Amino acid sequence: MTALVWDQVGERLYETGVDHGVLYLPTDGIYDEGVAWNGLVTVTESPSGAEPTPLFADNIKYLNLISREDFGGTIEAFTYPDEFAQCDGSATPQPGIAVGQQPRRQFGLCYRTMVGNDEIATNFGYKLHLVYGATAAASEKAYGTVNDTPEAITFSWDFSTVPVAVTGMKPSATIVIDSTKVDPAELATLEGVLYGTGGTDARLPLPDEVVGMFTGGGATAVTATTPGFTAATGAIVIPTVTGVRYRRADTGAVVTGTVTIPVSGQTLVINAEALPTYVLAPTSDDDWSFTRS
Repeated sequence: MTALVWDQVGERLYETGVDHGVLYLPTDGIYDEGVAWNGLVTVTESPSGAEPTPLFADNIKYLNLISREDFGGTIEAFTYPDEFAQCDGSATPQPGIAVGQQPRRQFGLCYRTMVGNDEIATNFGYKLHLVYGATAAASEKAYGTVNDTPEAITFSWDFSTVPVAVTGMKPSATIVIDSTKVDPAELATLEGVLYGTGGTDARLPLPDEVVGMFTGGGATAVTATTPGFTAATGAIVIPTVTGVRYRRADTGAVVTGTVTIPVSGQTLVINAEALPTYVLAPTSDDDWSFTRS
């Protein structure tokens, strides 16, 4: 048995900052389009729910029933990616023209916060925050005159979320990865997926794939094989690769064997994803577009 000791050297931890923002746009539940979000000022996480409802019996407080928890927040930034306009209710019929009050597209988000301690400040580590199923609410934009103390305006959006499935747990809209507690090689694999590499686009893996990357001993890296394709017949031959699952981008349906594009000129996108305990190698492609001639 040992006595508790407070405020030891190297254990005075704190969090600060926000950077490395990435916006992800989903297609049929797959967040396969990621773009850098420059100018992030703050991301305020505002969970709600988890409120107790007391029940009484036998003249005493019998128990508390806890309501479901919801995740939302606020994003504040000096600017935003062009791709976010459709999440903010704008459509672009022609380049440079934005039409407001349009349907709002869901999005995913990744951002990083720094973890510091009393010895090496913010070089100690960081946390990656992953957000799924977010929808931005209509927001106020205040434009003001330039004066002798000019300031850049900041944009702000409140967002709510719809949780996504997590195997063996309740659905969730958020995951946090602490760099000080996970394997560096496994973290580097995740960051290669989140931020993209020279050969692959940035994407936001779903929770099961993220969890599968962190097995303590290292997830098995696999490379997705490119499906075969005959343009004249529109036949796409889906390969069999251990640890890899293929889906149609238009319906999200899992596909095996042969998929046929029925009409000349039509295009079909096939996505690849890693199964639990596997991870796509950073150099692996994960989507292909096929057009029947």
